[in-house]
Amino acid sequence: MSRIPLAISCFLFVSTIVRATDVEYCDDNKEYEVKVQGVNILPYPIVRGEPATFSISANTDNVISSGKLVIEVSYFGWHIHSETHDLCDETKCPVAVGDFLVAHSQVLPGYTPHGSYSLKMKMVDGHKKELTCIKFSFEIGLGSSLAAYI
Repeated sequence: MSRIPLAISCFLFVSTIVRATDVEYCDDNKEYEVKVQGVNILPYPIVRGEPATFSISANTDNVISSGKLVIEVSYFGWHIHSETHDLCDETKCPVAVGDFLVAHSQVLPGYTPHGSYSLKMKMVDGHKKELTCIKFSFEIGLGSSLAAYI
């Protein structure tokens, strides 16, 4: 039995449950110090009551010793949730010059409505200077991540 078809099947299955989402800057005319290359969401769509991880790949030309992530979530255009996280809890600090990854995981409550959401994330340094601001959309599904693909 060949392992190649099995490997391809596994790759195709995994690639459907991890999604790189389209990212926009909050202000297209602003030159942000932190450049975001992409956001991956696992699983996709997000499953209520199960851990979801948002991984943001970025790049900086300056060392970042401390900061915050300020997150705002909207559902059908209505602001529904805000939270703030210490940057150093989501990535290794100090953030060195070059590429880095910010990863945040959380479990959404079982009563979270399914549908399309939008997220706005600002990264500010220890002096409250805005380093970047991005927006992206994501989906929360009805059932388990496996059931969505059977």
